[in-house]
Amino acid sequence: MNPTIFKSALAALLLAPVAIQAQSPYPATPAKPVTDVYHGTAVVDPYRWMEDMKSPEFQAWLKTQAAYADSVLAQLPGRADLRARLGVLADAGESTGGYEVVAGKLFYSKRAPGQNQARLWVRDGLAGAERELLDPNNLPGEPGKHAVDWYSVSPDGRLLAVGLSKGGSENSVLRLLDVATAKLLPLAIDRTGLNEGGVAWLPDASGFLYNRHPAEERYNKSAVFLHKLGQDPAKDVAQFGWGVEPPAQALLGRPPEGAKPSLGRPGERLASKKEAFEIADLPYIRIAKGSPWALAEVLHGDAAERSYWVARVDQLKGAATPWRRVVRPEHKVTRAEVAGGLLFALSQQKASRRELLSLDLASAKAGFKTALPAGDSVLQSIDAGDAAVYVKALDAGVSKLWRVGKKDGKVSTVALPFEGTLRSVTPLKGDELLVLLEGWTQTPQSLLLQAGGVADAPAQRLTIQKPVSVDTSGLEARRVMVKSHDGVMVPLSIVAPKAVALDGQRPTILNAYGAYGITQEPRFSATRLAWIERGGVQAICHVRGGGELGDDWHRGGYIATKQNTVSDFVACAEWLIANKYTSPAKLAGTGGSAGGITIGGAVTQRGELFAAAQSAVGLSDMLRMELTLNGAPNIAEFGTVTNPAHFKSMFALSPYHNVKDGRSYPAVIVTTGANDPRVEAWIPAKLAARMQTANPDAAKTRPVILRVDFEGGHGMGSGLAQRLDETADVWSFFLWQFGDAAFQPKR
Repeated sequence: MNPTIFKSALAALLLAPVAIQAQSPYPATPAKPVTDVYHGTAVVDPYRWMEDMKSPEFQAWLKTQAAYADSVLAQLPGRADLRARLGVLADAGESTGGYEVVAGKLFYSKRAPGQNQARLWVRDGLAGAERELLDPNNLPGEPGKHAVDWYSVSPDGRLLAVGLSKGGSENSVLRLLDVATAKLLPLAIDRTGLNEGGVAWLPDASGFLYNRHPAEERYNKSAVFLHKLGQDPAKDVAQFGWGVEPPAQALLGRPPEGAKPSLGRPGERLASKKEAFEIADLPYIRIAKGSPWALAEVLHGDAAERSYWVARVDQLKGAATPWRRVVRPEHKVTRAEVAGGLLFALSQQKASRRELLSLDLASAKAGFKTALPAGDSVLQSIDAGDAAVYVKALDAGVSKLWRVGKKDGKVSTVALPFEGTLRSVTPLKGDELLVLLEGWTQTPQSLLLQAGGVADAPAQRLTIQKPVSVDTSGLEARRVMVKSHDGVMVPLSIVAPKAVALDGQRPTILNAYGAYGITQEPRFSATRLAWIERGGVQAICHVRGGGELGDDWHRGGYIATKQNTVSDFVACAEWLIANKYTSPAKLAGTGGSAGGITIGGAVTQRGELFAAAQSAVGLSDMLRMELTLNGAPNIAEFGTVTNPAHFKSMFALSPYHNVKDGRSYPAVIVTTGANDPRVEAWIPAKLAARMQTANPDAAKTRPVILRVDFEGGHGMGSGLAQRLDETADVWSFFLWQFGDAAFQPKR
């Protein structure tokens, strides 16, 4: 850390934020109240008109708000230097990911210094010469900024299926790339944005299976189609999913009323389209290398529990495919993979932190057996190799890797060179593994591991991910447990300068998410140094609703218990203040997407703890979210207003509905992308408008601004420049509110 920067930042902390006199009042926002009655409760919505996002009125209002936010941020003098520093740090090294080894070639994404977007690359083996395959921002004859949403390589390594979209929309168009020539072929299939994990190639590379949604939908009523190379996509036949009726002779009917199906009931098949596929069900078909079995997976909206069917690959024939259902939602399976003739599944039916089960697919009478018993670690994902399956787990906040032999069932751990996060695990031949490992203070490393119990076989560092040239010696990360409102201990991760002064004056950002059972794992960020260099602290509260401590942790912040998510976040803020890391005048809270509920609840319930906050593409109107194109899938996580008990919980937490007139709130920067398909822009817009009108007198000292990226969406597909611009704006906004002298507007 630069001591001169540190000392100047320390002196700056003594200042109070300077008001921006010229930026009040806010741009006018018309109120057009609409009253809904939910189960006897009248709810007034003054900004319902914003939900028509295509209306000239909303578009004009959005542009006016964006211009207002830009004018406020432009008056913060330190913003330009901060943005420049972020750019230098972001270009300190290459960033790689998406490793896929096929036919002796390694395919991966890479963003090199000076580039705005990740590109696709290939190299011969793990150490051969690399060659650029695709630059999404330089497509011949296709102007505009594109992003690679997903990709999958054919089994022979000749073709690569890739999803390309514009403007952060995630509206992927499926294209084919010739690997030898690095040229895109004429094929283009739209409405394929749901293939986040890529497509499934047939073993002979003659075609592939892909998910496609209807033109009038975005996330719902989708099906899996089979495309044969050279065929008109209009002739592709649906194999599985919405609208695909199973053959009449396969109908076995529903289980008897009250009966609980056993895991892996032999011979069970699809009972009817109505039973098998609901509107929000999201189907996929996957084909594993070397296996005769196709695995059909259904995500039931955003629920953690999934359903699975199997059929032989050579028997895929549209609606006549003889699928055998082996897993239902009641079995609480979160992941499953085929390895040869076996199916491996992670189940939380009997253990919150999950157990690994195996099923012999060739035996019609076989049931699931325990392959890896539940323990203290939270089992997270499965990767199948030649000799074993590898299970990534979370153990006390860091990654652990288990090896389970396919033949002998022997269980062992795979040694990792440091405590961090396994971003990817790619099995190679035998027991070799290609992994990407990083930590809060450890830069990413691509490593070759020997997992088969080879004595004294250290991890070999590979050149795929080159070292990032930043000095992290002045950083340290720690994990503490914080007592929440009900006595439950909540993990809190803290990244700070070594020997940080605990004087209550550290500029601190506290972040949380808390939904879908998603875990916030240790991740390295070079740009984090721009905050730490100012004597700052970054902290992550691992609130309930996430998956850090298993299914029970998820259910502890879920629909009726969702208040725990907010209360845990508040407890972490109080701990940081009580332990002299910071004070309310120097503390900012952030939450994005579903974390908008977390930060929105904290601001409306305990706003006095924070000087500033960011709600990033935040879910802030919980009552109307389910009416959006992404609404039906989210009912599984947040509930529905049609259920009286759900409504009561949702209404009590919905940030937009809990802003009170005349109350003093922290300064808030609400950020959104105009093309966001997940949390539509009117949702954050409503929150900003409501907070502006609730206390307009606070505009001079604790403003609420709405920052809009008109070329962005939910964050997926955003270029580096977009991400750094937003970070610079948000951090500058915080530092202004903290009283940092370098960020105070001229008086």
